[in-house]
This record gives sequence, C-alpha cells and structure tokens, in this order.
Amino acid sequence: MLPDLQLGDRVRLRKPHACGGYEWRVVRLGADIGLECLTCGRRILLTRRKLARRLKVILPPDDG
Repeated sequence: MLPDLQLGDRVRLRKPHACGGYEWRVVRLGADIGLECLTCGRRILLTRRKLARRLKVILPPDDG
C-alpha cells in the first residue's frame, strides 16, 4: 500500500520522465495523486495504486 504522503514531499520514481528527471514533488492528494516534475515542471496525475507500483523512495525534505 502507499505510504503516508504529505503535500510538498519529494519522491523518486522507478523510471525517468521523458525529460530525464526522476524526482517529483507531491502537489495534490486525494483519490489521485498530483506530481510535478522537478526537472521540467510538468504535472501529472496518478492513481494511488499506480503511484504505489512506480514509487522507489520518498526523499528527505528539501530545506532550500
């Protein structure tokens, strides 16, 4: 099952985005999870089930 996610969390997915980036930021929580690519800024929606399969790791917060 999907671990607890909060808005603003950074996650790394198993396969890269078309732009080459692996890291995403959570921008929406609900039935679907909204992610924003940290490389190109593209936003996508994934169901919780799809995200649970594609998720590799939840990264520590970016304190920048």
